[in-house]
Amino acid sequence: MIKVKGYAAESSTAELAPWEFERREPGPLDVQIDIQYCGVCHSDYHQAKNDWGNSIFPMVPGHEIVGRVVAVGADVTKFKVGDIAGIGCFVDSCRVCDNCKEDLEQYCENGNTQTYNGREQKTGIPTYGGYSNTIVATEDFVLSVDEKLDLKGVAPLLCAGITTYSPLRHWKVGKGHKLAVLGLGGLGHMAVKFGVAFGAEVTVLSTSPNKEADARKLGAHHFVVTTDKAQFKAARNSFDFILDTVSAPHDINAYMGLLRTNGTHICVGLPPTALEISAFRLVGGRKSLAGSNTGGIKETQEMLDFCAAHNIVSDIEMIDIKDINHAYERMLKGDVKYRFVIDIATL
Repeated sequence: MIKVKGYAAESSTAELAPWEFERREPGPLDVQIDIQYCGVCHSDYHQAKNDWGNSIFPMVPGHEIVGRVVAVGADVTKFKVGDIAGIGCFVDSCRVCDNCKEDLEQYCENGNTQTYNGREQKTGIPTYGGYSNTIVATEDFVLSVDEKLDLKGVAPLLCAGITTYSPLRHWKVGKGHKLAVLGLGGLGHMAVKFGVAFGAEVTVLSTSPNKEADARKLGAHHFVVTTDKAQFKAARNSFDFILDTVSAPHDINAYMGLLRTNGTHICVGLPPTALEISAFRLVGGRKSLAGSNTGGIKETQEMLDFCAAHNIVSDIEMIDIKDINHAYERMLKGDVKYRFVIDIATL
């Protein structure tokens, strides 16, 4: 077994603190990565606080992982020692259901294995994430990273990046489309970058007027302050798609009025309370309310390759791991531009 150092939550009421644990030695098809950077996702906080009621403790969060390969199994063909590699939201799946066969492991019908707060497919042993110095995973769920990119900014691509890339690709958002991005945070800022790169006309919808300069710096063509009644009214019937990245409770009924006929409101944020929608908001313009999870391994690799070709990374703020609890507090207040990334060298 490999001795590992990390930070863990011992319970839903405990702050994250240093914790030592063990990982398996690499098997024939496994890759071991010494972690350099790990992004901090809003869901890390929700899981650590058991907000979704499925938490396994002790918990080592983190599913936006980038590092260097330090060991490979005898039968590994995709990686060699010294490669830069990444791990996203899951590290295995059943591999035999229809979704897995179609490279949609994120929707595995038998349940994929989450990078943390999950259980290994064969053993049922809990998984531990990237707030740690090393990780072992099967090569089929490890991703190649182009070393020319800023690796600190690559880490959040493994969740925030693919979570916004996937729906934009699925709905074929691009040239000729008007896309609104609701919320300008970790997910939203990536949605703007991808939307612009795909050729869409991008508008940011935000309650914060002071985010307009940043939105335009990221490439957004327009900005609407949603609390300004005049601006909101002027935006009615404007958009083909709204990509909703907000994880706080919010009423989506009003936003349906901003969609054109046949428009689609796509939810990627995960509010803690149920979304409620009036049927009249849907049938009046043949509108759709949809959701999207992260992407599969094939699509995530496609995204990373796209980012390498277009020099796209996340805007980040580096933190020492000892500051993770304070970072959570700031994240809840929206006080980060736009993703915290842990420097694992500080562990």
